[in-house]
Amino acid sequence: MAKFGKVSMGRLDTCDPRLQHLFLVVVEKYDCVIICGHRNKEDQNKAFAEGKSKLKWPKGKHNKLPSQAVDAAPYISGNISWDAGEVRKFAKFVLETAKALGIKIRWGGDWDGNPTTKNNFDDLVHFELA
Repeated sequence: MAKFGKVSMGRLDTCDPRLQHLFLVVVEKYDCVIICGHRNKEDQNKAFAEGKSKLKWPKGKHNKLPSQAVDAAPYISGNISWDAGEVRKFAKFVLETAKALGIKIRWGGDWDGNPTTKNNFDDLVHFELA
């Protein structure tokens, strides 16, 4: 059974208790890392400037405290996996786990929850409370 390291736990601790619960359950079965929880003004505006976010401070769900969003990715063979297929597989597991726990979330790879519509901005590692 996998568990979060100190850095991931520190990031997860900045998140809403529902997201904390969800990812503590997820990591028991699917090794992953927390990339980002709360973002301060400097980090949010940097993410916006780099095209990693569509929102400036303080409009993002990462900007609330506790954070209403978390960025997480699968951890495979000692490395973060950025492979889109693996990240989508991980996202499916996260979404199914959230549903089983009764936690309503949105995923950055399918903002409207309808896989037949095209996103105009993919953020495959992003999960937020709906």
